[in-house]
Amino acid sequence: MADTAKPLLIKRYASRRLYNTETSDYVTLEDIASFIREGREVQIVDLKSGDDLTRQYLLQIIAEHESRGESVLPVDVLTDLVRSYTSQAASVVPQFLAASFDMLREGQSKAMETMTKANPMASMPGFEAMRAQQEAFFQAMMGGADSGESSASRTDDGKKKDAELDELKRQLADMQEKLSKFGK
Repeated sequence: MADTAKPLLIKRYASRRLYNTETSDYVTLEDIASFIREGREVQIVDLKSGDDLTRQYLLQIIAEHESRGESVLPVDVLTDLVRSYTSQAASVVPQFLAASFDMLREGQSKAMETMTKANPMASMPGFEAMRAQQEAFFQAMMGGADSGESSASRTDDGKKKDAELDELKRQLADMQEKLSKFGK
């Protein structure tokens, strides 16, 4: 039985084939995307050099989905991401994105909780299965958005970054509130 608590190790051979070390077989990018959608963390390493290639392959999976018309990222967002690589915003963007996904995750958790408690549909047959599917989808969609920064690894300017992050969270909450008013 596979240990799902630790990342699934995928090794890339010199031939660029990807090898699942748990099942001892070759996998495709679509297989890796399926593992992630199922809530599994993956780590992709180059067999020869030991370099971590996870980010590169995750970006490739996203690019392939986007090229097939499965657009999740609006052009404005992609443009802003490209700009952030060449500006001072590059240091703030990862924190902002992580905070945004945290807020989205939290909001969706609350929505699922409210839907279960306050919704008369909750007593309908099949509702629990639908709710579980939605939770799995949200978890898979948002599973990799953690910034990975621990409080022990913060530098002296951590308080300043926290203040900036709090301000960004406040601005995002304000934007979400305005957007929700437009929908009414």
